[in-house]
Amino acid sequence: MEKQIKLFLEFLKNDKRLSENTLQSYRRDVTQFENYINQNNMDYLTVTEEDIKKYLESLDKMNKKTSTISRNLASIRSYYQFLMRTKKVSEDPTEKISSPKIEKKAPSILSSQEIELLLEQPNNIDLKGIRDKAMLEFAYATGMRVTEIISLNIDDVNLEEGYVTCKSTSKQRSIPLGSLSLVALKEYIEKARPVIIKDDKTKSLFVNINGKRLTRQGFWKIVKYYKEQAHITKEITPHVLRHSFATHLLQNGADLKSIQTMLGHSDISSTQVYMQFQDEGIKNIYRKAHPRA
Repeated sequence: MEKQIKLFLEFLKNDKRLSENTLQSYRRDVTQFENYINQNNMDYLTVTEEDIKKYLESLDKMNKKTSTISRNLASIRSYYQFLMRTKKVSEDPTEKISSPKIEKKAPSILSSQEIELLLEQPNNIDLKGIRDKAMLEFAYATGMRVTEIISLNIDDVNLEEGYVTCKSTSKQRSIPLGSLSLVALKEYIEKARPVIIKDDKTKSLFVNINGKRLTRQGFWKIVKYYKEQAHITKEITPHVLRHSFATHLLQNGADLKSIQTMLGHSDISSTQVYMQFQDEGIKNIYRKAHPRA
């Protein structure tokens, strides 16, 4: 099974639409399933629908989230579809198994006042403060995913025109930058970044104090630090800034389609979750005005 998993993952790598995080999820899920197969002395080529159900039940007993179990099933299903394509098996044991229903939770968001408080925290009199101010303003101004932000290069930002180009998926998108974000970003690029980077050839937009590309963990720690400085009790992650960006746009009259484009959602149903934060007046206007509402 190990060899087939390796071939499966190589096959997935050729799919340019998949992010590195998605590939890691597939690897983790299928490897975990392989461990279960080996521990129970089973042959992956003769696994049955009942065997898969028992595996999913075992995940449930381990108190795994419904979303995690659903993702595991999707990964295993993709794996067996690959085995069918390569003629290793004649049937997909997951074919008739339905994914557990996932209840969509309301995304955690910050109020406009909390956002203001958070963005006021970085002290832009030193290199780190200037960088942190630019990063937080940028995250809230663009609503980009943290992986997308740390993947940006300096050439992806157009300061003259005031927009950033996100190229992390097969479909690149351009997102406008607000005036406050532009001011903070220009100060970082002109005053702080040239001093922090150790090599003029460095392409990364946001770098750590050692001049290396910032990591997800580094970004998260920065957000957590300023949350504590602002004495905000809500849990704040970089993704909360993304949720807040979308919600505040919608509350101030932006249309769903534009927000969908800026967020990079392939399906507008993912964007519609923010509708629950609207007041009834705007909801009614939307229902009356939108042809498919």
